[in-house]
Parts: sequence; structure tokens; C-alpha cells
Amino acid sequence: MPKSKRNRPVTLSKTKKKGREHKEYILKSIRDAVEKYNSIYVFSFENMRNLKFKEFREQHKSTSRFFLGSNKVMQVSLGRSAADEVRPGLHKVSKLLHGDAGLFLTNLPREEVERLFNEYEEYDFARTGTTVTETVELKEGPLEQFTHEMEPFLRKQGMPVRLNKGVIELVADFVVSEEGKPLSPESSRILRLLGIKMATFKLHLICRWSPEDFELYREGLDGSDVESA
Repeated sequence: MPKSKRNRPVTLSKTKKKGREHKEYILKSIRDAVEKYNSIYVFSFENMRNLKFKEFREQHKSTSRFFLGSNKVMQVSLGRSAADEVRPGLHKVSKLLHGDAGLFLTNLPREEVERLFNEYEEYDFARTGTTVTETVELKEGPLEQFTHEMEPFLRKQGMPVRLNKGVIELVADFVVSEEGKPLSPESSRILRLLGIKMATFKLHLICRWSPEDFELYREGLDGSDVESA
């Protein structure tokens, strides 16, 4: 009987080596990109949607390069202080890489980059745990948008429903989601069935670096810490 691949042992030294090699590849890729592109931006994101982001990245791959991943690796790639930065002023960029952030290196004009990021919005269904942005309440009565086969499923989601002559009927008013509260798994499924999209995937510019200057975009960031470093 052949041995199961699932049970093969994996040596930690190999996994550590692969992890180190990957970090070194990212570090080199970022440093190569720093030499290739005219401007570097730090951006943050809300409600990341990987497929949408991949599409956005593909649209601009001829003029730009995106990096997402370990903030620490990106910081080391650029230099974390004036002493080890790979180009003058890049340690200021490095200090702003924290939380949900990424790097955007590009040859596009500043005005074009600002327009792209400011206009970018993609709506999607909210995921479990997301803070609800609006209260959704269904009134008592027939739910004609659902077929009768869905009645057991809706009941499992906590909805007070029954079948009445083949039509699903809500026997009492039902609050699906409440503004300001975390979205439950059941509410997330119901909102998806209703076609209600509460999540907005957005990108926000934090700063811009070029060989000539450095600019902070986001209000509330402490620029003095960056400048004094």
C-alpha cells in the first residue's frame, strides 16, 4: 500500500529556509523597483478584496508595481533609518508602513495617482464581524423574492418564517442587521441573499516620496516624528 503524502514529515529547516528565501526575494524585488520607478507611495486599505485588488494591480502593471505583505520586510527593504535607507528620504516612507498598508511604486504623474486612488471604490457583501453601516429590517408579510425551498434555510438563520400556500411568509417584523453592531454569520448570509452590499473596498494614500520631495496625505499623521528621524 503506497504511503500517504499527507503523513510525510516536513523538516523545520526546510520551511525556515523557504521563508528566508521568500523574504530575501521580496527585499530584492522592492529594492530593484526603487531604482526603476520615479515615485513611491504608501497606501492603506479598508475591506480588502483580493480579487478586486488583483484586477486593479493588473490594470497598472505596465507603469507601476504594488507590494503587500510583511510591513517589517518592506521597511527593511527601504531602510528603517537615515543610516541604512537605500535612497535619501526613504526612511520616512518606511516609518509609515504599519497596519493595513502597502507600497505603490510608479512612473505615473502625481495627479493621475491621486485621481486613481481617490476614485477607487468597490462595493461587496459585508463579512462576519464587520461593523454594520445601516439597519436593515424586514416587515411582516410575504417574502416573494425567495422560493419555497429556502424556507428551512431562512429558519436556520433565525428568521421567523413559515410557508403559506407555497409562499414564504415572515410572521413578525425581523431586524437583519443593526447599525454600529458587529455583523453575525446569520445576518451576513441573509444580506447576501437580499443583495445588500455594505462593505466598500477603498484605498487611501498616506504619503508620497520622490527624489525631490516627500509629502504626507493623511490628516492626523504625526509628520514631526517622520521629519525628525
